[in-house]
Amino acid sequence: MTDARVVNDADAALFGNRFSIQEVPSTEFPDQGMTPTDAMRLVGEDLALEGDPGRNLATFVTTWMEPEAQRIIAENLHRNFIDHAEYPRTAEIEQRCIRMLADLFHAPGETTGARTQGSSEAIMLGSLSLKWNWRKRREAAGLPTDRPNLVFGGDVHVVWEKFCRYFDVEPRIVPLSPGKYTIGPDDVEPHLDENTIGVAAVLGTTFTGHKDDIVGINDLLVRTKADRGLDIPLHVDGASGGFVWPFLYPDSPWDFRLEQVRSINVSGHKFGLVYPGIGWLIFRETADLAEDLVFKENYLGKTDSTFTLNFSTGSSMVLAQYYNFIRYGRAGYTYIMQNMAENARVLAEKLAALGLFEVIGQGEEQLPLVAFKLAEKQDYDEFDIAWQLSAERGWMVPAYTLPPDAQDVTIMRALVKETMSREHVDTLARDIEQACATLAEKGGAHERERQRMVTGPGH
Repeated sequence: MTDARVVNDADAALFGNRFSIQEVPSTEFPDQGMTPTDAMRLVGEDLALEGDPGRNLATFVTTWMEPEAQRIIAENLHRNFIDHAEYPRTAEIEQRCIRMLADLFHAPGETTGARTQGSSEAIMLGSLSLKWNWRKRREAAGLPTDRPNLVFGGDVHVVWEKFCRYFDVEPRIVPLSPGKYTIGPDDVEPHLDENTIGVAAVLGTTFTGHKDDIVGINDLLVRTKADRGLDIPLHVDGASGGFVWPFLYPDSPWDFRLEQVRSINVSGHKFGLVYPGIGWLIFRETADLAEDLVFKENYLGKTDSTFTLNFSTGSSMVLAQYYNFIRYGRAGYTYIMQNMAENARVLAEKLAALGLFEVIGQGEEQLPLVAFKLAEKQDYDEFDIAWQLSAERGWMVPAYTLPPDAQDVTIMRALVKETMSREHVDTLARDIEQACATLAEKGGAHERERQRMVTGPGH
């Protein structure tokens, strides 16, 4: 009698799924390979255990693109972006995107920039340029350069702290407080001195979707330059908001219309509507890019200027970004952003009408999302609601605590993206209401019934 646990290769080839009763390769490099069908099925079955990206309201990253864009991506996965001599049109398309973004951000004249893997790389490069330019000014004045500092708020992405640790810069972090989740000039001013390489302000925080008082911080830096002789540049972290504000709030100044804004990063793979990973760094003018950070390299028969932390990378997402720019234009991006903002407004109203939640900062300039928290103490908390929505209804809606000094505040956040329809909004609101009713009936979630993970808000 045949042992049912022994996999017959002939049967597996005929009927499929050879790993129904076998362990999958996971710890050792496999001695033998498998057919393409088996490999594809194995990977697919692993991914089937993950959440549905369409119901992931935690991530800012794009989870859907048009079929035509997907075709461009698939047909260019083999094209190495860095080989400019071999692929000069791809290099030209990158420069077109940089010029278009400089125009979108109101650069006053000729400028420069770089395509990056995402905003994290763009922030590293932009901050390095701040440090190099500060050091050059200090050396020219015969002053010490051993104590650089960078000022930013507790509402920033962790990459800002990474930069400071990796590149030996003192982080001067402005703490948040309950009810105040962004920073302004009064918060920044006490931290400025001759060793400040720059100030970073956020356009659309990952925590609540609001922006720092960029106009106020710029005005402070203009006064500081006039009164104290300290020319401190302002970098805008527009990872999320850089593709939102120009279309939802075109008359709201935050970009190169402000004198001290010298560089801006933006994530193409967020509201630029491209799959990961693609980011952009744009300078106000060419002089804002420190010369010593640009390498002239003779590679494969052509001398190129390179300004990146990464070298080889695919061309697909650059081409996909250009596709979106020419596909949508200002009118298309405006239409998409307005639809998302409208659905976010409706979701906020529905949650407020439940009488259970306080919606944070609704009516202000904001990313298309809803940040909310329980208005009063219940037998359950925001983490219970997040678990209930995920485990029983399939929604990924994060719950998280805010940075110091607002670490005692727990909020939830639902990001409304391009593929979230009004029907989805209505369903989500009903599911949140039902989740709260279930938890109230149970008297809160039993500790062993949930995985209580205190995490960041997702990116």
